[in-house]
Amino acid sequence: MCQPISGENPNQPDEPGGAHKASQDDSPEGSSDDDHPQPLAISLNFQTADIHPPIEGWLDVQLLHLAQLAGVQQMQLSVVIVADEQMSQLHEQYMDITGTTDVLSFDLSDDPSSPEQIEGELILCIDEASRQAASREHETRLELLLYALHGMLHLMGFDDHDDDEYDRMHAREDELLIKAGFEALFARDEKKL
Repeated sequence: MCQPISGENPNQPDEPGGAHKASQDDSPEGSSDDDHPQPLAISLNFQTADIHPPIEGWLDVQLLHLAQLAGVQQMQLSVVIVADEQMSQLHEQYMDITGTTDVLSFDLSDDPSSPEQIEGELILCIDEASRQAASREHETRLELLLYALHGMLHLMGFDDHDDDEYDRMHAREDELLIKAGFEALFARDEKKL
């Protein structure tokens, strides 16, 4: 089991930025379903400066909404935004791959076989998101939302290591984005493995 990599306390950034917490009551519908013993909660931590338009208070709320649409019932998720240099270090340290990447997912749950219950950490690269957003002609925050959703689906048991799994995972991303009122962000791109 991997440990959180955002530091001893993911709510205390090491660099400029800050932390923001969203819970189920912050979701776009403001839903508060009493059937869930634990709320859906996301802690957003910047290891880099925020972007424009700002994602603090947006990304975490949108991801909560997507989690609800995906059927997640319990979630404790830390989302850390980093730059290329830190992502490259983490990518090599944990995946033994040189260079940056878009998202790293770490499942911290005791029972990873339950897709309705998530406990984990996502590391998102803001520099990669900026580059991809420019080439796809949409906002960086939408690209970061795609990365966060992709990471969350990994924590729910989705994978993208072969063609069938890849297609299934990215179809689910687009399905959830459309349900949440966004465009299908992945479908515009050619399939890449």
